[in-house]
Amino acid sequence: MQVKAAVVRATHAPMSLETLDLEEVRDNEILVRLVATGVCHTDLAMRDQAFPVPQPIVLGHEGAGVVERIGRAVTKVQAGDHVVMSFNSCGHCPSCDEHEPTYCHDFFASNFAGARADGTSPLSKGDERIHGNFFGQSSFATYSICTERNIVKVPSDAPLELLGPLACGIQTGAGAVINVLKPRMGQSLAVFGSGSVGMSAVMAAKAIGLTTIIAVDLVNERLELARALGATHVINPALTPDLVAEIRKITGHGVGFSFETTGVPKVLRQAVEALAPRGTCGFVGAAALGTEVSLDVMDIMTQGKRLRGIVEGDSTPDVFIPQMIELHRQGRFPFDKLVTFYPFERINDAFNDSESGRVVKPVVRMPK
Repeated sequence: MQVKAAVVRATHAPMSLETLDLEEVRDNEILVRLVATGVCHTDLAMRDQAFPVPQPIVLGHEGAGVVERIGRAVTKVQAGDHVVMSFNSCGHCPSCDEHEPTYCHDFFASNFAGARADGTSPLSKGDERIHGNFFGQSSFATYSICTERNIVKVPSDAPLELLGPLACGIQTGAGAVINVLKPRMGQSLAVFGSGSVGMSAVMAAKAIGLTTIIAVDLVNERLELARALGATHVINPALTPDLVAEIRKITGHGVGFSFETTGVPKVLRQAVEALAPRGTCGFVGAAALGTEVSLDVMDIMTQGKRLRGIVEGDSTPDVFIPQMIELHRQGRFPFDKLVTFYPFERINDAFNDSESGRVVKPVVRMPK
């Protein structure tokens, strides 16, 4: 079948909207008609080759839509189901066997290779191979193929066009707090970076009862939104001579937990230094391969600090995404306040506005 898709053909260049051929579903595959797809920082990083993904490629990994057709071996969903597509995993490595798919031993190949496990791509343009299967979906398109490993059935009465970002960015931020850091009610958290991941961490921290939630960002408008979503304190480092000292002034001794979302080594060091004794820093962010950070070893050792890398919020999407939807339904997790919608034909504007910081979470709507 033919689909409309946004194709990346060059680094730092606009995507081109093209008509492509999409293969028929195989026995283990699912065809999804996309309603909307979130734009994530990872999409920007892959467009610009932070990781060497092959080109030409169709990106997109926060897809939400309706199941159109299923292969003969599929039992998890059926035609007409509303679904979200999340990250992919192999399903048979030690991590997957232990229900830790975010640390799949084949995570990079399953999500960034631009191909199925057998090396084929479901996308083409005439005789030209177009790399697909990005995060098991390549959802910057009107239709996408995925499998049971990375599809989540969602309630039919939930606002489907809003739900795509739950698959990655929002899941990462909220999951980092709820699934990994696990602060107790009344404890403190500093969030470095107030994009969609950081904002989701702020909302999660409020939902579980933290009493000191500090948001750090260079954009004052984002800090205002963070405060509206639950931050008790906000700091603009450009206006603060000593960020770590300011955090200690607020808390008295540093924060129990910090969460670094920017991928900037200097900021990660500040997030560690801002911890109280026995504190834990979690970090995410698509830093370029080979990026290194300098830390004070004695500070970490003598104060019992912990540093924890986090992928996708340590989430099991089939469990965590429905939980976030229910929290949103109850008014306790208002992630809709992060979203700005764009028609699919303006996907490059969505990328530009995300990169410049003008919007927090762009979502492109597919034509009906």
